[in-house]
Amino acid sequence: MSRKEGQIALAISAYNKGQFTSLKAACTRYDAPYSTTYDRVKGAIPQRDFRPRNQKLTDLEESALIQWMLSMEARGLPVRKDSIRQMADLLLEKRTGRHDSLRTKYTRKYDYKRAKCEDPTIIRDWFRLVHNIVAKYGILAEDIYNFDETGFQMGVIATAKVVTGSEYTGRAIHIQPGNREWVTVVESICADGWVLPPMVIFEGKVHISTWYTDQLPADWTIALSDKGWTNDSLGLKWLSDVFEKYTKDRVKGVYRLLILDGHGSHSTPEFDLFCSEHNIITLCMPPHSSHLLQPLDVSCFAVLKRLYGRGVEELVRAGTYHIDKPDFLSIYRVARTSTMVKNTICNGFATTGLVPYNPDQVLSKLHTQLHTPTPPLLSPNLLPWVPETPHNTYEADQQTQTIKASIKRRTNVLSSPTAIALDQLVKGCKMAMQSATVLAEENRRLRAESERQKKKKTVRRQYIATGGVLTGQEGRELIQNSDNMVLDEAVAPLIEPRIRAPRTCSICRSLAHTAPRCPDRE
Repeated sequence: MSRKEGQIALAISAYNKGQFTSLKAACTRYDAPYSTTYDRVKGAIPQRDFRPRNQKLTDLEESALIQWMLSMEARGLPVRKDSIRQMADLLLEKRTGRHDSLRTKYTRKYDYKRAKCEDPTIIRDWFRLVHNIVAKYGILAEDIYNFDETGFQMGVIATAKVVTGSEYTGRAIHIQPGNREWVTVVESICADGWVLPPMVIFEGKVHISTWYTDQLPADWTIALSDKGWTNDSLGLKWLSDVFEKYTKDRVKGVYRLLILDGHGSHSTPEFDLFCSEHNIITLCMPPHSSHLLQPLDVSCFAVLKRLYGRGVEELVRAGTYHIDKPDFLSIYRVARTSTMVKNTICNGFATTGLVPYNPDQVLSKLHTQLHTPTPPLLSPNLLPWVPETPHNTYEADQQTQTIKASIKRRTNVLSSPTAIALDQLVKGCKMAMQSATVLAEENRRLRAESERQKKKKTVRRQYIATGGVLTGQEGRELIQNSDNMVLDEAVAPLIEPRIRAPRTCSICRSLAHTAPRCPDRE
């Protein structure tokens, strides 16, 4: 307590005990500011005890959150700010961090080659090329597409901002499944906000029945390669079986414009020939410029990977430490549904200056304390008190204030041993309530993940095809055919069981006796 606060407390105490006839005399005696002391007598709260309006949770609620966050970090599972917000919603309202013992950390990576290629001349030449091609072929905005591949390591969580103890230095540690099997996903979007079905490329030789569940959309395509990467044949396969199949009936004009990067699978003679035969104009962006010029990179892929990483984190927190291909398809489907929406896709084309055509959207990027209000006067709570068992912290606070007011009226001393003991009792009660809420939510998540894993183990796993490319519908049809074959075998007539041959003598082969009683035995 500061010297000024001590003087104010002494003046108020002396005035309440009747040692002075007026509050002003008490303030003069103890050299306390009269206006501040007067406000305190009327119910004002000291500045250090005042809760600012942007602090939504009480100190005890924040303490419960801090204990949970530090506990998760000690187990190797540091939590994101949005996870903290979800847990705080279970307690009261949204949370805004105010504790000096916590801070946020994040990393940012930037490729030197990308920075070097941010040349305004190169970018202007690109936009000039786009404008000339669109004008030459009369391409409409609804016929402009962008496609690219993005890679995932199924069990690896990307670097993200998390909350840790402020005493730790360096990057926070986050436990992850560690399955580094590579998966490539080919995505394509249209300038009018439409998205094509994806092609998922797994590492492997055969298709597995558990991939083709009812949750897998029928128009998704699953392909296989030796390392889970795309190649020339899969690039051509995507162009013919996905892009041409789903866009040929949506053409508004005559030509379609396909914007792509310089990957080798996009520049093969077969790829170019197919485009020429089907009125598809391809434009390749300048090298190392996709972070500025490609709509998928600008608006979709970063969000998609972040949401996928959160999905993996949720499984890890629920006790799953191995992410397999069915898990990947499930997590990716949820993340994709939230990412590939019309507004996000259109923003990607607008931010890259393609649709509507506006090069300045990119060129302009190449050069490139809240005061806590004075505490208001508080009037005492005059609502009647109905004794009952408190079920939450709000009810506990209400009953505590009423009991304190009763103690003060009887003893005229607010800091009596009874009041101090009451504060300690209520504090422990509220901490137990907050901890119970946090533990109940963790238990709910663990039970839900346990049920998911039980259902997953009951699904029969079988090979349904070797190599090649299958859509979700084709995979389910193969599974159905396989199940029908198993059913036919089950209802087929049973084969007569084998009958054991009668016992014979091992010496003379007679059926009348055995070897110990054989007359020919010596």
